[in-house]
Amino acid sequence: MHDDSVIRFEHTSFTYPNAPVPALVDISLEITRGEFVLVIGPSGSGKSTFLRCINGLVPHFSGGRLAGQVIVDGLDTRSHAPGELATRVGFVFQEPEAQFVTERVEDELAFGMENLGVPPLTMRKRVEEVLDLLGIAALRDRPVASLSGGEQQRVAIASALALQPHILLLDEPTSQLDPLAAEEVLAALDRLNDDLGLTIVLSEHRLERVIQHADRLIVMHGADGPPIVGSPREVMARIELTPPVTKLGKALRWEPLPLTVKEGRRFVSRSASHLPPPTSNLQPHGGASQSPISNPTGALRSLQSPIALELRKVSHTYGDRAALKDISLRVSIGEFVAVMGRNGSGKTTLLKCAVGLIKPKSGDVLVRGNDIRDKRVDEVAAHVGYVPQNPGALLFADTLRDELRFTLKHHGIDAGQAASAELLAALGLDRLAESYPRDLSTGERQRAALASIFVARPSILLLDEPTRGLDYLNKQRLIEALEVWRRDGTAVVMATHDVELIARAADRVILMAEGEIVVDGSPREVLGESAIFSTQINKLFAGAGLLTVEDAIEAMHIA
Repeated sequence: MHDDSVIRFEHTSFTYPNAPVPALVDISLEITRGEFVLVIGPSGSGKSTFLRCINGLVPHFSGGRLAGQVIVDGLDTRSHAPGELATRVGFVFQEPEAQFVTERVEDELAFGMENLGVPPLTMRKRVEEVLDLLGIAALRDRPVASLSGGEQQRVAIASALALQPHILLLDEPTSQLDPLAAEEVLAALDRLNDDLGLTIVLSEHRLERVIQHADRLIVMHGADGPPIVGSPREVMARIELTPPVTKLGKALRWEPLPLTVKEGRRFVSRSASHLPPPTSNLQPHGGASQSPISNPTGALRSLQSPIALELRKVSHTYGDRAALKDISLRVSIGEFVAVMGRNGSGKTTLLKCAVGLIKPKSGDVLVRGNDIRDKRVDEVAAHVGYVPQNPGALLFADTLRDELRFTLKHHGIDAGQAASAELLAALGLDRLAESYPRDLSTGERQRAALASIFVARPSILLLDEPTRGLDYLNKQRLIEALEVWRRDGTAVVMATHDVELIARAADRVILMAEGEIVVDGSPREVLGESAIFSTQINKLFAGAGLLTVEDAIEAMHIA
């Protein structure tokens, strides 16, 4: 063990109770004090399990068989429980709502310190520091339950930092954050890493956000063998799970392989000026009218298809806080509308009003032309499928196959095994059909929840951050599945911060701010003209109107 090593895995393998294959196989590696390490890999490859080995949740709370050793700050995690490691290791879960124990934000930040007997004056100082560090001072008196998913994620990070651990473990900390909030959180982690020497081990699928912050990468393979460990550039050259700029660099054989937009600009600065300029007729959103759609398919759907979902001047408040303000929106049959905006802008509230979980204070919601105000939620659910941010809320059966059977029975649908098997295969879940849904990884549970809702073939599908926990391959599977369902007439409304998915799949994008729709247009119009909600390729070819790797390759070949 190196003198500066703070985490050491020695031939570590782990298998969950009753699992047919191990989650981790023969891992031997060291993480040195003050390193910023990024853990990546396909959904279900053992990333969360790896992190839980470091803070002792595996095996103390998970059960199962642990072979080998995990040494953290000199302590063997098999003989030291998570409570003993808490002053050394901070942990931020994928699902922040799972770790909250109090009702108010400021109380939540103080809770862990109170349990450790931190003096009141010290607690107050630390609370103020983390409120400022994470930019959440305005949330201090808010009920935790009233926060958006992204706001909850930042509060969870602040709670962990308040304990001033030597090591901070974060499981997909930016998965529910808008682009600007993600940058703010990662910049804060950089400062802690650079200035205070905090050791950071972070798991994330959105490599375009985080790869530039990492000193080393660990690529997990689950039961398929030990991980790949190396510098970001070395590892990116060897694997397929790469961010768009790196994927473009591989396709065009750029050397050295770029990892960031800044590194990629040296290859495109001259050629970008010769690319065709974008066209835009982007307009502010105004009531029920829609701006023109440049995507030909989207335009055809919007102009010729019947309306699947309509909101007419919908408003809603939580206490004295306005969440929606006179929202008017139409979604056509077969159309894919992406809903974007900063955390807390009203995206989730809009979806909940559309499915009847929330009755708006004013305005009307029409599903297939019928006002749903006096309808029961189960009546609306016959036509509208809703997958919330927390997929576990939908999963309760003993197996994934039983989840689908329950949905079909509930809707009175007599469908054979073939339809369910085809759906599971389309989402990459066929090998997990007999698995207990709550034992799945977050990304697998996300897809399982989607399957359990869509098996009933709703005519409108509402998705709230559905790419949480999904790697690039499974995002592609989701895109392909949605396209097939849309061709059959399903309308899709997706609240998301995933600009890369929107650029590839959406017909239309609406941008929300403070409960209002401020912009409505095609992905090229909305993303192409945004400094914040923009793809890596658009940033790389600034002003050229290119959004995806495919756009860039085609344009550069033409040029």
